[in-house]
Amino acid sequence: MRFGVIGDIHGFWDERDTAFFNAAGYDMLLFVGDFAHVTGSRPVARRLAGLTTPAWAIPGNHDGVTLPQLLAEIRDRPSMARLGAIGMGRRVRRMAQAMAPVRLGGYTLETLSDDLGLLIARPHAMGPDRFYYRSYLQRRFGVSDFESSAARLARLIDAAPRDLIVLAHNGPSGLGDEATAPFGCDFKPDLGDFGDPDLRAAIAHARASGRRVRTVLAGHMHHRSKHSGAWRRTHLREAETLMLNCARVPRIEADGARRHHVALTVTPEALEAETVFVDAAGDVVERTPIEPPAASNDASPL
Repeated sequence: MRFGVIGDIHGFWDERDTAFFNAAGYDMLLFVGDFAHVTGSRPVARRLAGLTTPAWAIPGNHDGVTLPQLLAEIRDRPSMARLGAIGMGRRVRRMAQAMAPVRLGGYTLETLSDDLGLLIARPHAMGPDRFYYRSYLQRRFGVSDFESSAARLARLIDAAPRDLIVLAHNGPSGLGDEATAPFGCDFKPDLGDFGDPDLRAAIAHARASGRRVRTVLAGHMHHRSKHSGAWRRTHLREAETLMLNCARVPRIEADGARRHHVALTVTPEALEAETVFVDAAGDVVERTPIEPPAASNDASPL
């Protein structure tokens, strides 16, 4: 299968993107979340509704939330966060309705073929220093901490085909504690590894149960740091798995002349990925192969 993978949009999507992906010939599109500039995802969701290629998306930490709620989560104000979560279910439902036929997932397992499944991880992920959006996630999914989230993902994996593609907003822990690691913390470098422990536990469970995690597709940690200007490593191989951070922000550059996505081809025998930039007319202006994962016991940067 051929997938087009789109990183954090943050408002950068227009009718030219819709036209390109409708004509690109992908079997499926995958969105890693954060559709809103800051908050308010429905305008972008309505633009995505013009897509005719089958697509799945996961909400990011900016999606389905209000600005006071987001600030309460960032500043660790539990009472304000609980108050802000009261209308979150309604906001997420409206976003899902606005982007249809694009499907919005979270703790979702989709069977793509007899041997390939799509696992959509915890929605609204924001980092491992605490369990963000706890009140909403507990009401909606029955999870209240990383352990219960990992257990819910494990139950989905137990029903999955042999091979898995994982779609997440934030990546897994264990991929490096430097600010330039794929999911290292650049805004507070002392926090180090900013990947999610529940996603790491889910990957370990999948491998222990004899499944192959072909790739983990995530975003959240933007490729270029707003604080230092440094660029992070965006992909890494770990055993049979390609770990890929897709969050090129902004994804549209040069006044619309460069539009980022990742092209991914998955077969039983191989996985190939490329970073692709197209112009406003939909012509490819840059295509850079991402080395597929090689079997290894140790994670190493590509």
